Amino acid sequence: MQPIPLRTTVIGSYPFPGWLEFASQNLAAFGLADITEMQDDAVIAAIHDQVAAGLDVITDGEQTRFDFNLSFYGYIDGIEMESASPRLHGPPAHDQRGKHQIIGELEAPDGLGAVEEFERLKRLAPEGPVLKASVPGPYTLSGRLIPNDNYPDRYAVTEALLPIVRDELVRLVDAGCTELTVDEPSMSCYAHRENPARYVDIFNRTVEPIVGKCRLSTHLCFGNFKGRAVGLRRYAPMFPAFLEMSVDEIHLEMASREFSEIEIIETIVKKRDVSLGIIDVKSYYIEPTEEIAARIKRCLEFARPEQLSFSPDCGLSQTARWAAKQKLANMVAGVHQVREELGL
Repeated sequence: MQPIPLRTTVIGSYPFPGWLEFASQNLAAFGLADITEMQDDAVIAAIHDQVAAGLDVITDGEQTRFDFNLSFYGYIDGIEMESASPRLHGPPAHDQRGKHQIIGELEAPDGLGAVEEFERLKRLAPEGPVLKASVPGPYTLSGRLIPNDNYPDRYAVTEALLPIVRDELVRLVDAGCTELTVDEPSMSCYAHRENPARYVDIFNRTVEPIVGKCRLSTHLCFGNFKGRAVGLRRYAPMFPAFLEMSVDEIHLEMASREFSEIEIIETIVKKRDVSLGIIDVKSYYIEPTEEIAARIKRCLEFARPEQLSFSPDCGLSQTARWAAKQKLANMVAGVHQVREELGL
């Protein structure tokens, strides 16, 4: 059950301030102390916007995951990063994301950096909101790596990454993280053509050491790179298999899909809590508070308030900051309106 009925949260990422976008493309112009200060300032900005919106649960906005040595692949030995995207021109899409060569054994002796991110969030966040960390699962993390003789297919790459991610999750819990999302959007994108039970096995082995030690969730969406989806946008192929994932809460993308398959909520809440994406991160239509409240009431036709939380469809990194701020504020206002009407 949710700690707070109709709880409000985010998935993980938040828009970079404009100055951070510029700085991340010109890192050679900054010293290490400059970069450290920049990271703190960016996280402070993300915290400010989330707290101002009134969220019950906040993250660091993944503000320090810009592309230099702070990306997850930058922490993993045995990877040779592609120097340029395979397609630079034309409509933005997923085929502009590079794939990287595996040149040795995949290891991360110093972890994946998520613990350091969480420690920074703890240091900078005010009292009040719950602090959440988000980490990509091994199957999603494997998607940009090219198999080789030692790792002959994506599943072999996944198995190599699994203990690396698992160790990072353990370290996060040891660092005091009580709210943790393991993001596996690749599983939801490809469940229609793969064996969903195999995905569940991968997921459960990844999280096994931390089950029962934190509030654990998984985010299932259909992609958001450049604000674009990828894969068949249907939840039906995942269920009932994904009900066996060892999580407290399953997050679903709903707003951008016009609440298609909303009835799946009724199936999920028999075993898990549900977090519903009720604002569309791919659209610049700012959902009014009354509309948010109506969407929440529609969800309540399938579950009790203590089984539900609400969030954006996905991370907000691909949404302009001005829109993200207003969307979050309206989302929280809509939730508060329904809470008051229900006497919660």
